[in-house]
Amino acid sequence: MSQPVLGILTLYLNDRKVLEERHIYERMITEGRKLGLDVYVFTPADVHARNGMIHALHYSPEQRKWFRRWRSFPNIIFDRCRIQKSARFRQLVSFRSRYRKLLFLNRPLRNKWTIHKVLHDRREFRQHLPETQLIHSLQDVQRMLARHQTVYLKPINGTGGRGILRVSKRQLLPGIYEIQGRNQSRSIIKPRRVTLSQIGGYLSSWNMRGNYVVQEGIQIELPTGRVHDYRMLVQKNGFGEWEVTGCVGRMGPMHSVTSNLHGGGRAIPMDRLLDKWIPEVQKREEVMQEAYRLGVEIPRFLESQYEALCELALDLAIDRNGRILLLEVNPKPSREVFSQIGDHVSYRKSIVRPLEYALWLYKQKKESRLDSTDSAAL
Repeated sequence: MSQPVLGILTLYLNDRKVLEERHIYERMITEGRKLGLDVYVFTPADVHARNGMIHALHYSPEQRKWFRRWRSFPNIIFDRCRIQKSARFRQLVSFRSRYRKLLFLNRPLRNKWTIHKVLHDRREFRQHLPETQLIHSLQDVQRMLARHQTVYLKPINGTGGRGILRVSKRQLLPGIYEIQGRNQSRSIIKPRRVTLSQIGGYLSSWNMRGNYVVQEGIQIELPTGRVHDYRMLVQKNGFGEWEVTGCVGRMGPMHSVTSNLHGGGRAIPMDRLLDKWIPEVQKREEVMQEAYRLGVEIPRFLESQYEALCELALDLAIDRNGRILLLEVNPKPSREVFSQIGDHVSYRKSIVRPLEYALWLYKQKKESRLDSTDSAAL
């Protein structure tokens, strides 16, 4: 009996065909073999539509080597493609459209602004969302600054902390604002002091209109001056149910407005970081329970609004009063936060759970087809 086949769909990072998460795919292929799942990796560039074949990437755990082999289309596709400004991404869009009827573990999620609006329509989530507005003009930024001490400017399709700016009022200098952040290469932009009238000139080159949101800034600076938040990974398990795989604290480097690990952030166990932030033991426990409850309810709701999902990362901020705020939803989460803190159990789960879910989904679809065949025969 042949094994079910899972194809991991990804994009090359450059024209030299470098894979961003090669080590993760090596683990997935190895773990998939143990589960009875045949796993290979491919990109839209490897698909030969004329003969219906894929020049797939395989990995040999014994030889620790990658090699290529011609393969038929997989039974299931796990889409791990992140947004790029490249011809490769345009090729991906075409692939998704052409092969839409294939069985995908997950479909693309909408941008930050759309996700915010969908969640904001639900009363139970509204209290967990920072005030957020799509930027149509400088006036949108100015109105938010009139209501909040600090605001963040975020690209609606950005990842990894790229292109995020923070604008803060200087308490001891009335009328003066401080702008700092990261450029599109994740490099830290040094703080710059400007007046309200100068903000427009500074932002004019950032192409923010319709492409950025302005968001209420939550006070998440530790006594050291470093910002911190929490990355929660939520995945479907081998029974098709949403479950929190784990939650890890992240602390940004000095002078950074983000905590992303790719931008130099550091991963810290959630309970250890929360212990520094909320001293009351009972309050901490209540906050963690609420965070885990939200962690399951938000993906479950988003999947009901959109198409298939199998994993999401939620970036959470927790203020001094224990209020939990959802900063961002990431549909293509990385897993290194667990390995950085030495949580090997959660790290393995983060790799295995999509495979277990793929097997469950394959069996469900197979049984459904058999039932349909039997019904037709009757």
